[in-house]
Amino acid sequence: MWDFGGVILTSPFEAFARYEAERGLPEGFLRLVNATNPDANAWARLERSELTGSEFDTEFARESAALGHEVPGRDVLAVLLGELRPEMVAALETVQAAGLATACLTNNVTGDFGRPQIEEVMSRFDVVVESSKIGVRKPEPRFYEIACELLGVEPSECVFLDDLGINLKPARAMGMTTIKVGDPAVAIAELARILELPLDGAAA
Repeated sequence: MWDFGGVILTSPFEAFARYEAERGLPEGFLRLVNATNPDANAWARLERSELTGSEFDTEFARESAALGHEVPGRDVLAVLLGELRPEMVAALETVQAAGLATACLTNNVTGDFGRPQIEEVMSRFDVVVESSKIGVRKPEPRFYEIACELLGVEPSECVFLDDLGINLKPARAMGMTTIKVGDPAVAIAELARILELPLDGAAA
């Protein structure tokens, strides 16, 4: 099971950092906004499709202003989507070639894909679980339960890669083996060890 942004794609936090630097915002400010009231803020509601894009634009601006710097939600969406990590795509292909089922578990917003290369990678997964379509999001336990149900597996049979510890914690509590993705090569090496597979991009 693979997270998308921050695992298959470069981390959106890199884009956030560039935006903050360009606008003279405090380092980590956008993450602070998203971490404030994390289950019910504008970001969480957008990922559950409880807000439209225009509503998110207004609500994020209001929430960020309350924390000292008004940022339009549309600006956040514009910088959100990262670039594909070829080494992660290669690892995914090797895992699939070995006959293992794969799922993409992503907190996303309606229409935040749309680039042909990204759509093509998404289509490779056996199952894609999107918060914007099922109405729950990581780290809500139901999100992981749905993923297991769709794959027809038990949590103990799963390995889950995500770049956020908060998303890995409930998966690990359910019995999944978890890998926190920082350096992609290190994460791929750990996955190779767990699965006992030679994976392209794995560190020696």
